[in-house]
Amino acid sequence: MTQIDKKNIYRILDANLNRAREGIRVTEELARFYFDDAKLSSKFKNLRHELTKVAQKSFDYEKLLSFRDSEKDVGADSMGILEKKRVDLVSVIQANLRRSQEATRVLEEFGKLVNPDSAKSFKRIRFRLYTLEQKILGLLEK
Repeated sequence: MTQIDKKNIYRILDANLNRAREGIRVTEELARFYFDDAKLSSKFKNLRHELTKVAQKSFDYEKLLSFRDSEKDVGADSMGILEKKRVDLVSVIQANLRRSQEATRVLEEFGKLVNPDSAKSFKRIRFRLYTLEQKILGLLEK
């Protein structure tokens, strides 16, 4: 078995924490300003804050920050075809919540290498995102 490079694991964790928070924030803003739904907006906000708390409890924030290397990130300039295009609110919501769901799955897996106890919390957050996705998409059907 090869030695794990914790620096690169922290880079993965940092990038996915940012990705998850960003996606949640976009949908939080839709719930708040577009749908004027204080309750749903609050659920997204609370989940975003919970994600931050779990990360602070599970990982060394100074390491996350010190190992960040945005300038040398080989994927920083890439943008997929679907990422360039948003045709309606459904595509904005789905793109951002799926981004957050995928990121929390990455956190669940790679977090085990730093703090195995974190996996359960990230999984719980991911499943709450699935539920919130249904709720916010349901507002479009009204």
